[in-house]
Amino acid sequence: MDGTEGCSIANEYELYDVSELLKADVCSLRSALLAKSAEVSEETLVSDLSSEEAEAARDALCRTMYSRLFTLLVTRINESIKVKTHRKHKVLGILDIYGFEAFQQNGFEQFIINFANEKLQQVFIDSLLKQEQEEYLAEGVEWTQVGFFSNAVICHLIEQGSHGIFTQLDEASVRLPTRQNGANSSNSLLDEDFLEHLNSSLSSHPHFEPSGTASGRDVAKEANPVPAHSFRIKHYAGSVTYTVTGFLEKNTDLLDKDLSSVMFQSNHPFLRTLFPEGNLKRTIRRRPATVGTQFKISIGALINNLGTKTPHFVRCVKPNENRLSRVFDMTLVQHQIRYLGLVELARLRRNGFAFREQYGTFLHRFKMLCPHTWPSWHGPAVEGVTYLLRELPISAKEYAFGRSKIFIRSLAVVDQLEDWRRDRLEELATLIQKIWRGWRARQNWVKLRDSQIVICTYWKRWKDKSHITELKQRRKQEWAVVIIQKHYRRWQISRWLFALAHNLPSESPACREWPRTPAILKETSFLLRKLYHKWRCERFRVRFDQTSRNRMREKVTASLIFKDRKSSYPRSVCVPFRGDHIGLRRNPLWKEVLTKNSLHRMDRYVVFADIVNKINRSNGKFVPILFVISTSSMLILDQRTMQIKYRVPAGEIFKLSLSPYFDDIAVFHVRASSPTRELRSQANIPGCLSSEAVKRKGDFVFQTGHVIEIVTKLFLVVQNATGKPPAVNISTQFDANFGTHTVTFQFKTGGQAEVAPGHVKLVKRGNKMEVLL
Repeated sequence: MDGTEGCSIANEYELYDVSELLKADVCSLRSALLAKSAEVSEETLVSDLSSEEAEAARDALCRTMYSRLFTLLVTRINESIKVKTHRKHKVLGILDIYGFEAFQQNGFEQFIINFANEKLQQVFIDSLLKQEQEEYLAEGVEWTQVGFFSNAVICHLIEQGSHGIFTQLDEASVRLPTRQNGANSSNSLLDEDFLEHLNSSLSSHPHFEPSGTASGRDVAKEANPVPAHSFRIKHYAGSVTYTVTGFLEKNTDLLDKDLSSVMFQSNHPFLRTLFPEGNLKRTIRRRPATVGTQFKISIGALINNLGTKTPHFVRCVKPNENRLSRVFDMTLVQHQIRYLGLVELARLRRNGFAFREQYGTFLHRFKMLCPHTWPSWHGPAVEGVTYLLRELPISAKEYAFGRSKIFIRSLAVVDQLEDWRRDRLEELATLIQKIWRGWRARQNWVKLRDSQIVICTYWKRWKDKSHITELKQRRKQEWAVVIIQKHYRRWQISRWLFALAHNLPSESPACREWPRTPAILKETSFLLRKLYHKWRCERFRVRFDQTSRNRMREKVTASLIFKDRKSSYPRSVCVPFRGDHIGLRRNPLWKEVLTKNSLHRMDRYVVFADIVNKINRSNGKFVPILFVISTSSMLILDQRTMQIKYRVPAGEIFKLSLSPYFDDIAVFHVRASSPTRELRSQANIPGCLSSEAVKRKGDFVFQTGHVIEIVTKLFLVVQNATGKPPAVNISTQFDANFGTHTVTFQFKTGGQAEVAPGHVKLVKRGNKMEVLL
């Protein structure tokens, strides 16, 4: 009907099975999968989806449902095993880190996985190598610096600043089209634009290698050049080449609002929780976050959580690439040991201190091991620690004093201190228990005896008295609340109705204003607002004359046909459709021609008339002619003598073809009817295009500055004449019947924003007519 592609579901039984599982309406689910809707003013426009768009919508629904269900399960599990007490508690968590990925073809998935590895490697470096050595220097402990590589510059390249890869990826994803024809080609172009932005802004970065000659290097002389459509990042574990194809599409995974609405309206309780954006009463204007942004936020939250904990790392080394037991690839193992920082860590552990603690905390924990510090120490904490370590059989080489902390080199010394402390605590606990148990037993017996007598006496007396008082007070309160609520609601309703009667909104149907409504009158307000809107719409329609209605119908029809499909359509919105551009209705010669050809009854009402250019079939030149559309046919006349050259009944026009560009060329496809029907319908009418002439001449090609108006009016004339609208084909390539043969029209543009009149060139090459813009 409107020239767009459509598709259908191959197996309806599968649709019914899915609808039954989801407890969704079958018709609503089918409509959401096969069509898309758009709201324009107060109307909703629905257009069919192509098979590729429908498959993309189906896949997006499956991915979204799986992702949200997985997130819901993880959240529920975490909530069920979470400790419910409000006191401080210790938590042991295990984090399984992503494996670093470097394949022959690396895409968006490998990019975000390797980014997570970079962030976790940065945590490893900061917590084990950087912070520990900085602590030694800050505390004044004698220390030789151990050098290491920091990957902070790589993390900054990916996530930080206005020129980071994630920032540029999100900016490019904003321009990504959503479920439109030609989206695949547009995505490829946007991927290339994204790559060009990366090459231009990050080519000077030491850990970024652009593709091709973007960096100005001689690609032919490089040993391992970056392929086209790719870029390379020098990670801590090695260089990885990423292909940008599909980056933007995978980064922007949006679910259509129609599918979200169907899921929300389902009777399944889980789906209403998983798809809250499907609620039509909610208005969400903010664009959803991209996949990359969500992943970056998730990694940031994980890093912040790790920063509040004490991490312990388990490093896994892959012995070989073939997964064989007892086989060690020395080159592979050495490479992993180097980029994981295990060499620097081994040096740090060999020369560093395994345990460090504040003087006050250390003294508080181990003060019971020395008689000078037990039970309390009133001097400086560092002196107390000094007395404590001198009393114990520990070598002075095993510890060092910092400015605020004590450092112990070996964990064996710490374990020995813990064993001594444990033994001492058992001795002290036994002594305390012996004394406290005797005192507690005596005190409890005395308190229980006295308190039982007093509590029983007073409690019984108070309970009886308070119960009676409470019942009386509760009855009075309930009675008062009912009376107050009744009168308050009456007063609120009457006040709102009087205010509404004296402050009604404007009578314009476009007005959206409405007085604020109390919560108890929401439903009443909705009904009154609906009735008032119907009333003012009826008044507006009564004041709208027939001429204005016809013009509005033509403009609405033009919007349905050309909006978002023809580049020149926006320029025609503000221009009224005049119809008779040359004043043909008042021309006496026109009336004479109608009378002479016995057409004054059929073609006396002129819908459109103008001088247009008819394109010659043989050489593509423009020939000016007088083009007229009546209520029953299309006429082509000589502009000087007004002699009718062709007359085509409206019922014989079955399709209209145009290009999506700024050109003014239109092709009207004429149906070649059988001779018997043609002679019967057009008998004895001079200048009428017969069946043989239709077969000989074929379709008509015109060029006019009013192409939007002429196609719209002809569309309505054919629809009124036949009861069925003609097909409107808007494409860069279509076929036209030139009588004896078929010619393919192909439109090519040089990238201009607009095409000036007369700047269209037609070139005919055999059975192909090329239109150059």
